[in-house]
Amino acid sequence: FAGRPIGSFGHLACFSFYPSKNLGAVGNAGLIATDDPDLADRARRLRDHGQRSRYLHEEVGYNYRMDTLQATVLREKLRHLEAWNTMRRVAAKHYLDLLAGLPLELPKECHGRHVYHLFVVRTENRDELRTHLGEHGIETGLHYPVPLHRQPCFADFGYDQDSYPVADNYADQGLSLPMYPGITESQTAFVAETIRDFFAQRGKSRTSRRALGLA
Repeated sequence: FAGRPIGSFGHLACFSFYPSKNLGAVGNAGLIATDDPDLADRARRLRDHGQRSRYLHEEVGYNYRMDTLQATVLREKLRHLEAWNTMRRVAAKHYLDLLAGLPLELPKECHGRHVYHLFVVRTENRDELRTHLGEHGIETGLHYPVPLHRQPCFADFGYDQDSYPVADNYADQGLSLPMYPGITESQTAFVAETIRDFFAQRGKSRTSRRALGLA
């Protein structure tokens, strides 16, 4: 973003290595990046039960140690990350070209380069479109259907449930299309064609209803 790599902003940056991420482990893993020696020292303590040396606990910590297997897999996959991100960008460009002109809100790149961990479109007809794609064997995802102010764990904060309409709209309308480094041009074309068919059918349905005086 703005010529700087993500992870270089602020005092700390957190990365998830969940298997579905652009750089994924074979299980749960993550990383904290910082250029502050004191924060780095405390992070190392907290990940290992709060101990600086064996059996000497300076504070209450956690068991957040990454095992050797996860680290080995991630080090090997890291060498391929930029190539995989490039493949995601190529697939995203194909989607953007093929879906242009449809009543969808498409991803935008502002002041930076997207790595397309997800390719999320927005439409008021999200649920119907998702059903249509599923009927044609296309798996889609919802990221994330329940916004923070509606999560039970934050109920004590007293959020007004109707005070965040933008978050609600994104939660209600977002649909993640298939996106991964190995997706082929023919596969993205099939997804786009199926989406175009969905909106074409809706257009014909509205035209028929107007002709019958039902709309």
